[in-house]
Parts: sequence; C-alpha cells; structure tokens
Amino acid sequence: MKLILMLQNSNNKLTVNDIAEKFNISRRTVFRDFQALSKMNVPVTWDKYSGYGIIRGYKIPPIMFTSKELATVMVGLSFVKSQIDETLVEDANGVELKIKEVLPDELKDFMESLEERTIVDPYMNYGLEKKHGGNWYLISSAISQSKSITFQYRSLKDEKITERKIDPYLLVFYKDHWNVLGFSHLRDDWRNFLLDRMSDIGITDQKFNLRDDFNAKALIFKSDESKHLIRVLIDRSHFKRFSANLPANIFKKEPLDSKFIKVSFYFDNLDYINDWLLQFSNHVQVLDPVELIEKRKTLLEVMFRCLDV
Repeated sequence: MKLILMLQNSNNKLTVNDIAEKFNISRRTVFRDFQALSKMNVPVTWDKYSGYGIIRGYKIPPIMFTSKELATVMVGLSFVKSQIDETLVEDANGVELKIKEVLPDELKDFMESLEERTIVDPYMNYGLEKKHGGNWYLISSAISQSKSITFQYRSLKDEKITERKIDPYLLVFYKDHWNVLGFSHLRDDWRNFLLDRMSDIGITDQKFNLRDDFNAKALIFKSDESKHLIRVLIDRSHFKRFSANLPANIFKKEPLDSKFIKVSFYFDNLDYINDWLLQFSNHVQVLDPVELIEKRKTLLEVMFRCLDV
C-alpha cells in the first residue's frame, strides 16, 4: 500500500534504487513487490529512461489501518480535540466517524476503546472553554495556492481595525491560538497575525513567489529591535519543562553549577513573559533586563495586596 501511494503521489517516475532507499530494503525485494502488484492488477508502468510509475487516474481501494496505525491516528485526533478551537474539535469528531464507517468490527471495537481511554492534555480537553480560533482552513488554502489574502485586523494594542493584505507563508499554533506569519504589503516586511483577530478574510487572484529570505524557523523565532534580550537562571529540575513550553527560541544555554542553568532568549512583550515566568515561582530568577525585574516585583506586590484584601 505504501509503495502504491508513493508511486501515485510522486511527480516523477521512480527508480528501483529510489524505492529501495526510501523503504530501506534490497533491490530484490523491490522487484518482488512489483511482481505482487502485477498479480493484484495494479497498472504499474516502466521505461528504461525514467523508471516506475502508475497509470494516471488509477484509484486504490479504501485504506485499511493496522492496529498500531489506528492507535497513532487516535492519539493525533485526541490531541486535536484537546485544542481550544471549536471548529478543529468538530472536524476531529467528523474524521472519527468517517474512519469508523470503513473499519471492520474488530478494529472498530479497538478504536472505540482507545477513544474512551486515550486523552491528550486533559486540562485543555476538559477544563478550557472552546472558542472560534479563526479561519485557519481558508488561510491554509491560500498558502497551498501561493495566493495573497486580504482581511480586517483588530489590533491587540488599541483594538483599532485596519485593512491588511499579506502573502501568507506559515500557520503556527501556540498552545491556545493560531497565528499566520506572512509578508505584509503595508509594512513591506514579515508580520505575525492572530487568527481570532482577523475577519472578512478573502483569497485574492494574486499569486506570489516564495521569497529567497524565507526560513520557517528563523521567521518564527525572529529577533529584531522590537524584542528584548532576556536572561534568566532556571533550576535544572525545571529546565526541560521551561524549554519545552517557552514561547521563544533559547539561543544560549550555560550550565552554571549543579543546580542552575543560565538561558538567554529574545521576546517582545515583557508583560506577557512576566506572567508566563510566574508559573515557575522561585525556580526561575530574572537577570536581565532591569525593566523585566521591576515588572516582576510590581506584579508580586499587586498579588500580595490582593491577598491582604
């Protein structure tokens, strides 16, 4: 089945060496597999100049999952259903129903038992109210077609609404919200937009070519003059959780002693990172910048005043 899908989805014909390398098997095994496909009347084509392919338009029968593959799908669906976006949750439930319709009874029973007993991120799943997370599907369609989009955007700073046009490059999910990263026609630079603050999204007829300076990781963790250099000490016992959830890229990590690690990263919103760091209580110590240290003190003072009341 994987070989059929590989031949069907490839834009170019494949050689025996290509297939052997992809599946980590011998050339002899590849030839045996082609003999098996021939007995199944799969229309495999071949010529000595370009290699193997499948006649265009050939339809494969419904895909049957192994129990391990089905368990993997269920974990993925459980993750999607734990997210805050209500439309994603509805779509995940729809996918489950469609899969159940084509499964044999023994696998259907297996799937239903996993559905009840496999839960990803229960606090998000049970404890967080779902909300509309923005039209990620429409934007993903624009990305796949390399077409610009227009939309109304409500500013996070002052709630002002402006009309925007961007070339969308990336859809990124951060814990509880979707973002689109793209090249802004207004600013002539890369910009980040929250999907739940976008409205009246429309795909234009204008196609764009991928920019030479596009780099997904660099764009997500972009460092510029609007960002603050932040240095903190983090207790080693909490470092793994800290680094896994930090909404920034740690560009420098220095073990100081058996207890603490010094980390450096850039972030643009000091109020946000100040609140975020609070979850680590006394296991994190802010070293720089001074402005963040003062914000941390002020926040703690406010919290104590609230407790006194």
